[in-house]
Amino acid sequence: MGDLITLAAAQAIAKVAFNKFFESGVGKLGEKFTEAGLKKIDELYQKIRQKLGGNAGAKDALADVERGNEEALQRVAVYLLDAMKADNNFATDVQKIAEEINFHRVEDNSSQNQYNYGGQNYQTKVTGDRNTNNFGNVTNNNYYGNPPQP
Repeated sequence: MGDLITLAAAQAIAKVAFNKFFESGVGKLGEKFTEAGLKKIDELYQKIRQKLGGNAGAKDALADVERGNEEALQRVAVYLLDAMKADNNFATDVQKIAEEINFHRVEDNSSQNQYNYGGQNYQTKVTGDRNTNNFGNVTNNNYYGNPPQP
């Protein structure tokens, strides 16, 4: 199992686990995942933090990520890859949690339409499970070809 793990997979897992340090607010992350998914993200974060915390280099990279340094995420992913290759049980646990998080991702099933009536254009967006309608008046000044003559 450890041989099948790639750096790309470790990067994706690290990005999910440490995403809360890069989102502009907790609400943004909450829009993307269900409550169960957010709990799983925290579980994944804790598991990785606990595993990598004993390595001095990884500990420094983790601290940089937790301060919001996105570039340090690459270093964390390399340490995570090494840990996953060295410990098949850890790799299995981390991958399982990551799959569960993906299961709890909130899908955007909204639709957006634009209706053109003469000089007025209206955009509607239907969102959420309650089919909330959001309306907006759009001024359309995009012409393809020759613009209409006044």
